[in-house]
Amino acid sequence: MAPVAMRTAAQSLSGAKPVSFWLDDPDKPAPQPALTGDERCDLLVVGGGYSGLWTALLAKERDPGRDVVLIEGHEVGWAASGRNGGFCAASLTHGLSNGLSRWPGELAKLEELGERNLDAIEAAVAAYGIDCDFERTGEIDVATEPHQLEELKEMYEEARKLGFTGLELLDRDQVRAEVDSPTFIGGLFDRRGVAMLHPAKLAWGLKQACLGLGVRIYEHTRGLDLVSAGAGMAVRTPYGRVFARRVALGTNIFPSLVKRVRPYTVPVYDYALMTEPLTEEQLASIGWRNRQGLGDSANQFHYFRLSADNRILWGGYDAVYPFGGRLSAEMDHRPQTYLKLAEHFFRCFPQLEGVNFSHAWGGAIDTCSRFSAFFGTAHAGKVAYAAGYTGLGVGSTRFGADVMLDLLDGERTERTELEMVRSKPMPFPPEPFAWAGIGITKWSLARSDDNGGHRNLWLKAMDKLGLGFDS
Repeated sequence: MAPVAMRTAAQSLSGAKPVSFWLDDPDKPAPQPALTGDERCDLLVVGGGYSGLWTALLAKERDPGRDVVLIEGHEVGWAASGRNGGFCAASLTHGLSNGLSRWPGELAKLEELGERNLDAIEAAVAAYGIDCDFERTGEIDVATEPHQLEELKEMYEEARKLGFTGLELLDRDQVRAEVDSPTFIGGLFDRRGVAMLHPAKLAWGLKQACLGLGVRIYEHTRGLDLVSAGAGMAVRTPYGRVFARRVALGTNIFPSLVKRVRPYTVPVYDYALMTEPLTEEQLASIGWRNRQGLGDSANQFHYFRLSADNRILWGGYDAVYPFGGRLSAEMDHRPQTYLKLAEHFFRCFPQLEGVNFSHAWGGAIDTCSRFSAFFGTAHAGKVAYAAGYTGLGVGSTRFGADVMLDLLDGERTERTELEMVRSKPMPFPPEPFAWAGIGITKWSLARSDDNGGHRNLWLKAMDKLGLGFDS
């Protein structure tokens, strides 16, 4: 890129606040007090992100008399639930392609369950009056290279053969009529399967809904260990203990209190920028009238969408794995990635030269080797867990909450009978093999993007093993 463009990208970041735009809100609710002393309950939920909040809410909806406690180590929604892009997808399998390669026999059921799950989220937002800018706008996967366009055409044809009719293939002119970038050469439009929302407001709204149903929430209360206690379980916290008949773990990227679950996930740091609000003229220059979410089709992809006040969120591309899977606040910000993202933004939208970014942030998400959530129980069925959402947690955590409650209740349901629910992904190897393998995979994916989508021997071997590493 020319030096002038480099300076423009850097200058656009000069006033960016190093905090998630979604969490930078003066109306953010005050935290609930920490737990001091001991508590007893029917169900303890550990984790105050989407996974834990949906579990607590659905538990009370299923049985209003159930006594539910939720503990959160920091504040509700502060981690991945308050830092993501706000894409709420119906897919439970990280897209049709991944679902078809792993669970072809039950893909139709998974798609049906995913659609019902998204409808239920929309209904809950309305029923509880959650003001989270929910918009059922859909999403366009855009192609910027010829091989990506061919892949989208293949996926469209495959979807039609399977009877899925909700996708629309767009040519160059059609996609640029929706959102105008000189880099777009086609797209695949899912008009109903994705909603846009304000992720932190969703978490805060779920928190309020839980409190309204009688859930006792303790923030700044970290679960330190999990042990059997008579007929139930006990979780130790810094200032007390919680004794519960059943426990649901929604800690995701943070180390699971069931230690044997930990090798199944690794942390990946994802980064995003948010522009200042666009003027009417700037918005008109890119023609983004219908407010869909977008993502490009590269292995190292970008995701982008409009906020309620017409800012553009621009995220993705770099996926950074720290050696040893160590979580560190220092990794939440990465200026070299911010600069790279800004350069890519102005390459996509040269019409917006001169726009500045108001916020730049990052954070860890949990990924697993099959790119979609896995589930299980421990301690003779008294503990359930769900993890590995790999960037799809805005929508699919509600499904995961239902699965955990089914498992804890010992019920056989259409969810618990799924192979997806009964099986596990392959665990990641110990270090230094995990770090080396992920590094080689990332390098290979970048090479594939630069070489017309050609997958080298390493990627072909990973495909055969059902492994990978998604950006």
